[in-house]
Amino acid sequence: MDDSVDPTVEVRTTVGAAPEKVYALVADLPRMGQWSPENTGGRWMGGATGATPGARFRGSNRHGWRRWNTTCTILAADPGRRLVWESRILGLPIARWCYTFEPDGSGGTLVTEATEDRRNRLYKALSPMAAGVTDRVTHNRAAMEVTLERLKAAAESG
Repeated sequence: MDDSVDPTVEVRTTVGAAPEKVYALVADLPRMGQWSPENTGGRWMGGATGATPGARFRGSNRHGWRRWNTTCTILAADPGRRLVWESRILGLPIARWCYTFEPDGSGGTLVTEATEDRRNRLYKALSPMAAGVTDRVTHNRAAMEVTLERLKAAAESG
């Protein structure tokens, strides 16, 4: 299975914590709602209890009054280095998400969050009505910047 991500949007920050610690926060996907302004959390599916290749996760999302769920499948899980998953709605691909964690040489981590828009034409046309977002690239970039700011604060606080 190809788990590469050709980023539509990519943001980075340096976190004053070890890659393994930052990875553990992101890989605990039910907690993603603590960092993301759009995702509100979720739950592991099918007996999965953590981020391992093939594990599935139901993500809950909100933008304004609009709410929707995605089914996500973990494609790559390399603790302290990389986490990749694909999000789907009604079985159709929506996005591929990737986090990479690189030591910064001073005990911290360069964290990169990237997403690739995988929606087909119909989903792209319906998305503004369903999610209330007309410019997904700009919206994702802003949300990802907030996500990384919150992740950084959480990783550096403990």
